[in-house]
Amino acid sequence: MAAEPQEIVPTARGRAKTERRDALLSSAARLFAGRGFDGVSIEDLGAAVGVSGPAVYRHFASKQAVLAALLVGVSEGLLSGGRTVVDDAGPDASAALGSLVRFHVDFALRDPDVIRVQDRDLAALSAQDRESVRALQRRYVDLWVDVLHRLSPTTERAELRLRAQATFGLLNSTPHSARSVTVARTRALLEEMALAALGSRDVTPG
Repeated sequence: MAAEPQEIVPTARGRAKTERRDALLSSAARLFAGRGFDGVSIEDLGAAVGVSGPAVYRHFASKQAVLAALLVGVSEGLLSGGRTVVDDAGPDASAALGSLVRFHVDFALRDPDVIRVQDRDLAALSAQDRESVRALQRRYVDLWVDVLHRLSPTTERAELRLRAQATFGLLNSTPHSARSVTVARTRALLEEMALAALGSRDVTPG
């Protein structure tokens, strides 16, 4: 009889390391968004989480590695999260599109700093990491195009791709200027406008 696999329980030290790494990435997003990648030093990153600059190297090999972890990580998260909401919607393409819109609105409202860093500092990544981000983004766009094509099978995929990318532009840029509107109202407006941009009149905002 085969032995059951043992559950791996993280140690307190392992949890602390993970929490410190997550804190560094969160602080990096805020600092890079405010000052730009070139305007932030390793010492700045360390100070933001209460450690010395050299202590950052326990978690990341370089400042560029911090940027890579931030941007590759968010692209991976969008792709995996998008796949999950589409899978959860099952065969209902309208439900899948509504879920994708809500999912991306959540991201745009939660992580505007990361969006700003990606827009401004993508070129600071190594060529390999930059291509990784772009490849993940293409697959995320394809996920949306696949759903849109299920709703409108006679429409050219190139047009559906344009609609998806225009919608990302709308959702990703608006939170920076929406501070005078409540989060709930901003969310509702973004969902409504996104569905209109996508040409989906039969999908009800969440």
